[in-house]
Amino acid sequence: MTIITDPSTTTTHAVRARGLRKTYGSGEASVPALQGIDLDFPAGQFTAIMGPSGSGKSTLMHCLAGLDTTDAGTIHIGDTELTGLNDKLLTKLRRDRIGFVFQAFNLVPTLSAEANIKLPVALSGGTLDPEWYEFITTTLGLTGRLGHKPHELSGGQQQRVAVARALLTRPDVVFADEPTGNLDSRSGAEVLGMLRRSSREMGQSIIMVTHDPVAASYADRVVLIADGELVGSLEAPTVDSVLAALAKLGA
Repeated sequence: MTIITDPSTTTTHAVRARGLRKTYGSGEASVPALQGIDLDFPAGQFTAIMGPSGSGKSTLMHCLAGLDTTDAGTIHIGDTELTGLNDKLLTKLRRDRIGFVFQAFNLVPTLSAEANIKLPVALSGGTLDPEWYEFITTTLGLTGRLGHKPHELSGGQQQRVAVARALLTRPDVVFADEPTGNLDSRSGAEVLGMLRRSSREMGQSIIMVTHDPVAASYADRVVLIADGELVGSLEAPTVDSVLAALAKLGA
């Protein structure tokens, strides 16, 4: 395990965070969730965030994605500072430049897979790139399922639809929150493989929160959080190296 001391500023980064602090509650009931985190996420890299329960990893992701606010610090998505944006601009940034993949899929049950994938473009009033749409749906193995509604798809297929939806707008970054939490091991491996391909073959930047060492082993890098602080990282993680690092943290 390598201790992070000074994140590089010479590489192009999809997301940068400096001095992030977040506390829930007040007075004696206050709970510090983030305690001065500095962290960079290089563009085109697949990064997993891990740590013990209550470590702050989910809070960190929610703040990075603009789903929650920080008490102090700055966050940049590309060259745009997210912290301080008003609600309208923050909503536009999340819609146009951030993709999301959630544990519960979050598909619209009355829409077909095709309509679910195209939903971000429809909501923004943008123009669909048909070649890109065909590329991602073919790469994700969805061409024979586009007319099906979510209840007609397996869990793995639903999550692949969610991944395709997240990629459609070519976002600066895709945030994945426990994306295999509701999947069996085979379906989970398929989705993780697709996320890895999205990074390596499409150049997509991906930040994933997970508690699963197997899921983390698909990433290029694992960053480790404990008690709201950044405590280390693993390059080219394996299941064994992730388990060993978590054991040192008491996870």
